[in-house]
Amino acid sequence: MSKKQYPVYLSVEERNMLRAIVSKGTAPEITMRRAQILLLSDEHRSGGNKTFVEIADELQIHVNTVLNIRKTFARQGLQEVIRRKKRMKPPVPPKVTNELEAQIVALSRSEPPSGKSRWSLRLLANKAIELEYIDSISYDTVDRILKKRGTAAVQKRSYP
Repeated sequence: MSKKQYPVYLSVEERNMLRAIVSKGTAPEITMRRAQILLLSDEHRSGGNKTFVEIADELQIHVNTVLNIRKTFARQGLQEVIRRKKRMKPPVPPKVTNELEAQIVALSRSEPPSGKSRWSLRLLANKAIELEYIDSISYDTVDRILKKRGTAAVQKRSYP
């Protein structure tokens, strides 16, 4: 008989905790799904544990998901399976700040370049880059800024 891959042996306390997570239904779905996988994989389960394929079919998930949850449980323990993984990188700060928005709105209210009757979104974006307010900016972003600030001084192109 071959050795089982990543057997799951739950204590009574662990089993009760996982049952509480599943029965209350207030935990995030991924946590409940992981708890269900562990409960179905438990070697001490009444009626015997189920195979990877049986669990995957019952929960309508991929077999590799069952394998990964069991592997994590075997190597790192219950809390690592249930807890959400910490983010490795911090979120990227927004490129457009309130100060930049104010500068673009002020620019849109200023005198347009010579030869132009009004500011266009592309002209504003290019001028903001030229004045080194920002490294790069899309005219769509300029449009969102002006809409957010309630400025309608910019002419949009209309296509026939």
